[in-house]
Amino acid sequence: MAELNQLPSSIDPRSGFCKANSTFYSKRKQIPLPSNDSLDVTTFISSRSHRGKTAFIDASTGRKLSFSDVWRAVEAVATCLSIDMNIRKNDVVLLLSPNSIYFPIVCLAVMSLGAIITTTNPLNTSREIAKQIADSKPVLAFTIPQLLPKLGDSKLPIVLLDSANSYPSKFKIVNTIVEMMKREPSQSRVKERVSQDDTASLLYSSGTTGMSKGVVSSHRNLIAMVQTIVSRFKLDEENHTFICTVPMFHIYGLAAFATGLLAAGSTIVILSKFEMDEMLMAIQKYTATYLPLVPPILVALVNNAAAIKKKYDLRSLKSVLSGGAPLSREVIEGFVEKYPNVTILQGYGLTESTAIGASTDSLEESRRYGTAGMLSPSMEAKIVDPESGEALPVNCTGELWLRGPSIMKGYFSNEEATASTLDSEGWLRTGDLCYVDEDGFIFVVDRLKELIKYKGYQVPPAELEALLLTHPEIADAAVIPFPDEKVGQFPMAYVVRKTGSSISESAVMDFIAKQVAPYKRIRQVAFTAAVPKNPSGKILRKDLIKLAVSKL
Repeated sequence: MAELNQLPSSIDPRSGFCKANSTFYSKRKQIPLPSNDSLDVTTFISSRSHRGKTAFIDASTGRKLSFSDVWRAVEAVATCLSIDMNIRKNDVVLLLSPNSIYFPIVCLAVMSLGAIITTTNPLNTSREIAKQIADSKPVLAFTIPQLLPKLGDSKLPIVLLDSANSYPSKFKIVNTIVEMMKREPSQSRVKERVSQDDTASLLYSSGTTGMSKGVVSSHRNLIAMVQTIVSRFKLDEENHTFICTVPMFHIYGLAAFATGLLAAGSTIVILSKFEMDEMLMAIQKYTATYLPLVPPILVALVNNAAAIKKKYDLRSLKSVLSGGAPLSREVIEGFVEKYPNVTILQGYGLTESTAIGASTDSLEESRRYGTAGMLSPSMEAKIVDPESGEALPVNCTGELWLRGPSIMKGYFSNEEATASTLDSEGWLRTGDLCYVDEDGFIFVVDRLKELIKYKGYQVPPAELEALLLTHPEIADAAVIPFPDEKVGQFPMAYVVRKTGSSISESAVMDFIAKQVAPYKRIRQVAFTAAVPKNPSGKILRKDLIKLAVSKL
């Protein structure tokens, strides 16, 4: 294992703050990274020893894959990709699929070759997916038969994650995952040297500014996150069963379910899509111990506790892991009251930080109401005044900057966006306004960035505004996050009609709904004479948010 960074001697043990360089250091135990530079994340995970037997269970069919099944499948698929399809290091492979037991196999096989996996949301429209294909330039796609139409005019060779009896002849189907997994793994195939610094994944995020960009994560980034996940849950101490409800295409799902938990020998029960009853039935059937989710699901568990406990046996559950937004005092206390034997853990992270940047690792820590948690092992933070650029001490609010082994390499083919987000010393500007208290807990106060968080999904207002402006009857528009107890926030539009137009609220909503994934839809519209802007033309979203909330 690699040497750990030497920490300054002048760190306050209580807050983790060092006055000498105005940096907060993690109070968690540092984790050494592997010293072997020629290491890909797949090899790193497969070489870890654990006592786990069953790796994946498909909740809908009950099909199980043992750890040896998984690694044999990964080798077989990698052999096919390399020998039959000529996939090479740095080639990009697209994965368009709901959660499935094949999802991690594809990711791990692709990354083992030094090729790059790019995932996309199955809810995205053909237009949104085409945009990602044009940017990332994949040479091959994996998908399910039902999603083939979304690859429309891409002309990509396609591997089906299912057997289909018939499909339109315009698609270039080259194989199925089932056939690939039957392949005898070849030891004679050429194995290219993959280093920890090479790119492993390319997930798309709206980042701290508007439009979607490819986040370049290295094998080192993913290895560091695997280490964090394994240490966070002390998973090596006993076997655990996790329910996979969060989407695997998202960094939360990819880091946890396709890599991190596999390294610990945990069993993962996969739901292809989220349905409350299915999730609860899976907890009962497979005596699950951990349930990762997003805040709206947690709220539903609290609100429907009596009916749920009457119908399902959830006694095996030890912890729920919430990510996407801090939980309120009411939600935490309500949950503790209704489910006294289940611990709430929270996590804060971004695609750009390869998932967890901070977390609460016990109920006691989660009871710091409103906190995003303490810094992950080996993570450093600064709180920077957005106006002066000065790094601030304890209990002062500024933009949270993060630095550590899991911070991305940059944005794909976008030097301008990279330079505005990552500085020359490796600090990631998160776009979140935060403070760190005297005990080292991070609190998110507001977002500098303009993303709307709908059920944990990111919705960039700039994308919806650009679409609204293409409507012949709309002169100007602004989109804001509107607070909602069930979904967190939803997109609301302020629209300026063109002279003579009488376009209705429903017409505006329908216009957008036809062009975007369901989670991006505008759910409320207000008409206004003008959109407030500053002298440089930037929309004054804060003013519109205040106006919208004042009418609640």
